[in-house]
Amino acid sequence: MTDTSQTQSTPPEPPEGAFEPYKPRSPEFRAAMDALGGLRQDLFHDAFAYRPLPRASADGRLARRLPGRMREYATWAPHILITAAGLLAMLIATSGFRGAGANLALGLLALVPVLLTMVRPVGAFWLSMLATPVAAVLDGNWDGQWPWPPGSFACQLFVLTIVAIRTRPRTAAWMWALTGVYGFVVGSLLGGGHYFGPNTMELLFVSAVVLLAVTVWHIRRDARQEVSAQQTVTAHERSRRTLLEERTTIARELHDVVAHHMSVVAIQAEAAPYRVENPPPELERAFATIRENAVAALTELRRVLGVVRAEDYEAPDAPQPTLADLDALLANVREAGLSVDKTVTGAVRELPQGVELSAYRIVQEALSNSLRHAPGAGARVEIGYVLGGLGLRVVNGPPPEPSLVKPSPGAGHGITGMRERVSMLSGEMTAGRTGEGGYEVTVFLPVADTRDGDA
Repeated sequence: MTDTSQTQSTPPEPPEGAFEPYKPRSPEFRAAMDALGGLRQDLFHDAFAYRPLPRASADGRLARRLPGRMREYATWAPHILITAAGLLAMLIATSGFRGAGANLALGLLALVPVLLTMVRPVGAFWLSMLATPVAAVLDGNWDGQWPWPPGSFACQLFVLTIVAIRTRPRTAAWMWALTGVYGFVVGSLLGGGHYFGPNTMELLFVSAVVLLAVTVWHIRRDARQEVSAQQTVTAHERSRRTLLEERTTIARELHDVVAHHMSVVAIQAEAAPYRVENPPPELERAFATIRENAVAALTELRRVLGVVRAEDYEAPDAPQPTLADLDALLANVREAGLSVDKTVTGAVRELPQGVELSAYRIVQEALSNSLRHAPGAGARVEIGYVLGGLGLRVVNGPPPEPSLVKPSPGAGHGITGMRERVSMLSGEMTAGRTGEGGYEVTVFLPVADTRDGDA
């Protein structure tokens, strides 16, 4: 049996003059350093930076109720309120019985820091702190009014409130703490055993209540802005989702239309040689090639466009509707309570099935919107077969009883779907309210003229 012993070696002592190994700081130390860093960032870094107070919005809750000229003046409301606060502090500072020169100096010491908050808010706090001992010496009344003379008391309170509104709660908290430190130092030096001056606790209490209210206001404002931003993002995502849903619907319908035509081509190509007696081999090979290409194209079409089908989607058994089915649609709409007239101009002709289907869907959606948003109103459908395309116009009058119109629970698919169909066919569309209070949808779908090619 062998006995093995383990020895633990201690690291050698660092040579004299070498750096000490790094020792991780405690959480308390890091918190203190972060606090000092925040103090330096908020109150010392660019303390006298120029930060002008912006004008209020002309679309505010109160400004909207004022006439045009008064609304322009209302945008200066923050500047007017701060000036009024400064004049109030000046009035309080000059209310005692002193000489004219002392009153003037005390009034300026109370007025200037408040006005400075409009351009240099953090610098205004430091100026108010520096002006306080000067005002105390000039005031000379130490009977229960130190270390904050009345004018300095009001000035400091106004400055703390305005700076808290203009900056952020952390900056206001540092200013409140330094205000307490000043009162503690002056009270310790001149208070005869009292740690705070007679009115320091009053200032700290009143300013704490004000700063708490300002902090709650900041939190509510930030929350409203965040909610507004989230609503904007949600509306954008809803619009994108609506667009994708409409494109998916269009792709499904086009898939059915194109698949039908390709199937017809394949069947006719296969049956064509049997319609000719003793067809030449070249003709049989040509029809066979046509059939093979049609089947291959149909396979690829189903492979690519089939991914847009939902799992529970089934292709319709009946053919896709065209403008020939419009009378049945209008009859259904009339049964639903909408009085609608149809006008057709131009030479009626057969159009490509994609154009016919899109035109039918556009009229269908426009009439559905009329039923939903203008119950009881009359509508008119105008179809124009013109050279180079098809024109559509669906217009409805204003609802007889606007109070009966209920908000639509839909997701806004109607206009989006119409625009997608028109854009797919390189057409043009306008939609908007009429001068009489109704709604109008105007569409032009271009159709290539194939008569020259047939000739």
